[in-house]
Amino acid sequence: MEKNLFLEKGFVKWTRLIDSEETNSISQVYQLLLSEKAKTQHLRSDLSGLGEKGKEKITQIMRPSSIHSNLIESKTYQNALEKAKYLLGEDMALDFDMLINKSPDTATETPLHQDAAYWISMPDKRAVSCWIAIDKAEEKNGCMWFIPREGETVFPHQPNVEGGALYCDYSKEKAECVPLEPGDCTFHDGYTLHFSKGNFTKGNRRALILNFRPQKMIELERSLGIDHTGVRKARNK
Repeated sequence: MEKNLFLEKGFVKWTRLIDSEETNSISQVYQLLLSEKAKTQHLRSDLSGLGEKGKEKITQIMRPSSIHSNLIESKTYQNALEKAKYLLGEDMALDFDMLINKSPDTATETPLHQDAAYWISMPDKRAVSCWIAIDKAEEKNGCMWFIPREGETVFPHQPNVEGGALYCDYSKEKAECVPLEPGDCTFHDGYTLHFSKGNFTKGNRRALILNFRPQKMIELERSLGIDHTGVRKARNK
């Protein structure tokens, strides 16, 4: 059922990707990464582009497993890879990981966008992102919203503000809200438009995102110098 929904709509919710023990384990590493500003500086940015001095509104840390390599061997990464292979084929492999935290009382939206806008165009376009809730994700703290995919068009994107995330000017009329419990996740492909609203609560809204694509396409990316770090810009135009 999950596979059919994913192929039809471009996204699917998966309940209990990881259990509470594993969620707690990932949560501890997550907090270390958020606090390790010196170690993560070269991989770290504020997706809002609006952070006040010393305060990040939407913290993004790319390639966290390059800092804490034990993440790769965790049940979280193994389970997500298993599901990615089920959805799109046995040749799927981890391309990159990242964490995105919405700080308390920041009320800053992650704008509507397609992940494929950040990626180069490749001959094999299969890709899936696993968005894992470390905290309870709901509308009031910034859970995900998805617009069912209609084809493989990458719409025009531009930064919402200088240094901020890309956004796409597209109607949100058909957007579906997908709340998650800790350990739940969603899978979405690169063409599926999605966004999240601001965090209006007193707690963090932490998410771990793992992206998978065919191993041969990962090798192609690396041969072209693409490792999913550096300045954000629209590549797939």
